[in-house]
Amino acid sequence: MPKGYWVSVYRIISDAEKLAAYNKLARLAVEAGGGRTFVRGGRVAPYDAGIAERTVLVEFDSFEQAVAARESAAYQEALVALSDAVERDFRIVEGID
Repeated sequence: MPKGYWVSVYRIISDAEKLAAYNKLARLAVEAGGGRTFVRGGRVAPYDAGIAERTVLVEFDSFEQAVAARESAAYQEALVALSDAVERDFRIVEGID
């Protein structure tokens, strides 16, 4: 079964305090949903239309598990804490077997 991934690329971070509150709640939601974070911040070498801002990559055992974690009450609480603090591209993608 192919794995599922959360890929989040931040374009703008306008409120670091809200992002920090979100990070605490999101980490708990990801762990409860069976996710493993492989990339969180760190160095970026952007190409083409890429942006050298924060990038996050989380792996789940399946695409369905990744979607369920995103829709969970715990993650919804994290999104409330984040509110308008960032502009980001967040997507869930299915991996290759």
